[in-house]
Amino acid sequence: MNTTALAMVLVAAVVHAAWNLAAKRVSGGPRFVWLYYTVSAVAMLPVIAVALAVEPERPQWTWLVAALVTAVLHVVYGIVLQRGYEVGDLSIVYPLARGTGPLVSVLVAVTVLGERPGVLGLIGAFLVVGGVLVISLGGSTGDAQARRAGVFYGIATGVVIAAYTLWDAHSVTSLGVPPLVYFGGGAIGQSILLAPTAARGRSEIKRLWRDHRREVLIVGLASPAGYLLVLYALRIAPVSLVAPARELSIVFGGVAAWLVLRERNAVRRLAGSLVVLAGIAAIAVA
Repeated sequence: MNTTALAMVLVAAVVHAAWNLAAKRVSGGPRFVWLYYTVSAVAMLPVIAVALAVEPERPQWTWLVAALVTAVLHVVYGIVLQRGYEVGDLSIVYPLARGTGPLVSVLVAVTVLGERPGVLGLIGAFLVVGGVLVISLGGSTGDAQARRAGVFYGIATGVVIAAYTLWDAHSVTSLGVPPLVYFGGGAIGQSILLAPTAARGRSEIKRLWRDHRREVLIVGLASPAGYLLVLYALRIAPVSLVAPARELSIVFGGVAAWLVLRERNAVRRLAGSLVVLAGIAAIAVA
């Protein structure tokens, strides 16, 4: 993988783990998701204006369609992920979500999109997935029902991640949508799509903002920062390598779940993290 693309993806992984830790601390459902999506949209407005002003190509309708599709997928992603954090452990939901996504992305990229990342790249991708599975089998602090719920929502989130990763790669490469315009338009769309839900729970919105303002700002600002790095990486490296490489975030997430949230099975989690690192190394030299 291109060194610049790899650096972008690794920084994005750190940022991603940080905002997921913040999201885990809040039980707010779709209304919390609307709050941080709205923060992202407001933050992106001046960025979109500048990007459109300097973009040599005239805006096209395909840009709007691309942003609308990713907005829908990200709304589903945000709601399913937040529900998973409400019913399950970070150390279960997060690695399963991040592991299922690249597995599906690599399979589709190879079988449908015709990408050929090479044997070493594929070995690295499956090492990442294997490490994720080792981590996710590390137990839960809740009961069996909570564990099953966490596994279900983790896998469901991963499937949505694969869907938007593949669509995003298509949008910024085949459709040629500028990443800043694309992500900014998607952020605005996400806020608009969830606005009716927010309007029906204004008192809850006020409570969430009062009690969890820091978490809202962390997720709302860190999420677009990390994801924009991934979008730019997708412009210079194939999705079959970018998708699994960004899953290094589960190493940071696993450590945070152990040290900050005091979740159990640290040895198994760290062993899985070493497998993930081996996969990342294979991808880096593919």
